[in-house]
Order: sequence, then C-alpha cells, then structure tokens
Amino acid sequence: MTSSPSNPVIEVGNLVTHYGKRKILDGLNLSMEEGEIRVIMGGSGSGKSTLLWHLLGLYRPTSGRIRLLGQDIHQIRSRDMLILRRQMGVSFQGGALFTSMSVGENVAMPLREHTDLGENTIRIISRMKLEVVNLGGFQDLMPSQLSGGMIKRVALARSIVMDPKLLFFDEPSAGLDPVVAAELDDLILKLRDAMGMSMVVVTHELDSAFKIADKITVLDNGKALLTGTVDEVRSSSNERVQDLLNRRPRHIQVDAEEYLRRLTEEQYEL
Repeated sequence: MTSSPSNPVIEVGNLVTHYGKRKILDGLNLSMEEGEIRVIMGGSGSGKSTLLWHLLGLYRPTSGRIRLLGQDIHQIRSRDMLILRRQMGVSFQGGALFTSMSVGENVAMPLREHTDLGENTIRIISRMKLEVVNLGGFQDLMPSQLSGGMIKRVALARSIVMDPKLLFFDEPSAGLDPVVAAELDDLILKLRDAMGMSMVVVTHELDSAFKIADKITVLDNGKALLTGTVDEVRSSSNERVQDLLNRRPRHIQVDAEEYLRRLTEEQYEL
C-alpha cells in the first residue's frame, strides 16, 4: 500500500554537492513513496551515482537535506544512522561478494554482523533468501564458480536478508545478456510485490527501466530534469530526455574563454 504523499520514504531537498570546484548535484529535489520502484536515469556525469551514494549516507553534501524513512540522515546520531542502515539493502553493480567466502556465508554476513540470531537460524534464513532468488542449493559454491547473473542474484539475496524497507540497486542489469537481465527484472518486481519494499534503481538500461519503474527520474547536469511515469517519460518533449532515450549524441558548445581559463589554471597548478 502506498503511503500518503505527505510522508515519503525518501525526500531529497535542494541537494548540492561539489567535487573540488566542480558542482555535481545542483539543487536536486526528489520525493518517493512507500512501495514504489523509482528508476534514476541520466547520461554519464549527470550525477546519478553521486545521488545514490548520498542516499546511502556515504557522502555529505555541500548543502541540502536527505530524509530516509522520516529521518534526516545528516542530523541523527551515528548510532541512529546505524539502526537506519539496517533497514536498507544495497545490491552493488559488480556484486561485491567476498571471494574467500561461500555463497551461503556471503548471504549470512549481515545477519552475523547485526543480529544475535543463532547459527542454525542464520543458516536457514540465508538459504530461504537464496531460494527467493532461485539459487536454492548453491550455498556451498564459491563466487569464482558463479556466472555473472548468479553473482547478481547472490548479491540480491544478501541485500534482502535483513528484510529491509529500502532497497538500492546500482546498475543491476549491467553486463548481463538480455535473457538474464529480463529474469532479474522479473525478480525485482516479484520482491517488491511479495515483500513490500521501496526500491531505488540506478540504471542506463532502457528496457529494464521501462519494465520495472513506477516512476523515472531523469538527471541532467546534477538536476532532476523530469520525473514521471514510463509513458510520461517516453512522450516527453524535452530534447535532453529524447537524446537519452534515442541515444543521440550531444553537440557540446565550447566556450573559448572558459577553455582558456581551464588551460591556464592547470598550467599554474603544475
């Protein structure tokens, strides 16, 4: 069930971030409701990965605020942030599995780190999550024995082992063949429907985005260019959105004075 619009599970307000002198996020605003799958799209350098790291509390912005599950993540105490992170799951682009641990040990790791459950209970829960991602019986294999798609599913099982309220994906379909990518999309939808999770998916895969998204936010130059349903994004008259959807290259205008300024600054720093 979707929460009321006045109580979003994620709320980003006027977020500004710099890497050195370069502004990466420029007054970005975003709001997301409970049970929603929000896809974040944008070209290279648009700020989508930076936004994800901010939502995970890994970076501190120059200014602005981020509220997750009703809490301002830059105002709460470190202990409360740790409690909040236990309600969040992350599936990283490359899987980020521990290569020295078996599949079962990788999935069980969060339970061992953050709960007082007994080993038998942890083993049963981790195997249950592997069943959810269609990897039942694979708990004794090592990551080196897995295909790319299997690694993604193990990472997903680990990200949901604590039954999080918020689940974050970084390019879940990257590097997968179309059939395996489609299977992973189906699994994401199944998890949302079965477990009621709210999900943020950063991706550049259009087929995947259009299949799983309730809403899509398109970023450009650190701002939310457009937020809407799949149909609204597809039919948008915004030229930058259509460039992204149709893989049209941008024609970048070079400012001569800015170009010379960058050259002289670099020369001076050397």
